Amino acid sequence: MKKTLTLVAAALLAACTQSPTGRSQLLLNNEGQVDQMGIQSFDELKKKEKIDTDPKTNRYVQCVAGAITHVLPGEQQGNWEVVVFDSKEVNAFALPGKKIGVYTGLLKVADSPDQLAAVLGHEVGHVLAHHSNERLTQNQLTTGALVLAEVALGVSDTKNRDLYMAAIGLGATVGVLLPYSRKQESEADAIGLKLMAQAGFDPSQAVTLWHNMEKSNSGAPPELLSTHPSAGTRIQRLEKALPSVLPLYRAAPSHPSCKL
Repeated sequence: MKKTLTLVAAALLAACTQSPTGRSQLLLNNEGQVDQMGIQSFDELKKKEKIDTDPKTNRYVQCVAGAITHVLPGEQQGNWEVVVFDSKEVNAFALPGKKIGVYTGLLKVADSPDQLAAVLGHEVGHVLAHHSNERLTQNQLTTGALVLAEVALGVSDTKNRDLYMAAIGLGATVGVLLPYSRKQESEADAIGLKLMAQAGFDPSQAVTLWHNMEKSNSGAPPELLSTHPSAGTRIQRLEKALPSVLPLYRAAPSHPSCKL
């Protein structure tokens, strides 16, 4: 028993890492396997949702997404699949495995390239910070389903397939929703603000975006009852962070001209 506990402690220690903002994380799953889960979730969603094929809309979204992914570090750059879904839903997402989805309803609220960049920077921030892996780890530890000797996420045959797929971030796909925590959402906001500035998008428009979001979502639950920070809290934090990222925006080698 003592030997087992020692092995468990060693495994947990080895899995400790830091997010891009310096926050301590525990990641117990192989990133390659998490990427495969994201790819499979995305493929499933494309079969279920209506895909928007309008060339103008797709060029616009690809332009903004391409600028964001171009400034990502190392192997995260390039080759991201971007799909526009024809839906009134005001939403977008990014998944491990280099996948981005944008719902056309979002384009009515994020009504400029800079505002869309704020959303996509935030969503890609979740991927950069390995939030899906972190959430999987937290769920495994909470449910007691973790076997440290062999953390195998073979999505096609795992007993908890739906639970694991939901943890990637596509709750609507499998009927189970495990949303990101407020801490992860705030971290993705910080990462996204930096990414959009580096990509040449005006970071001050992230504040405008959330004012728009606040107007379009008057029925949102109180912050304490939600996993997402309230729009007001987000606006305050973004305004406070602006002075640190405006120099990145001014120093950006280009400022994308994406038009819808």
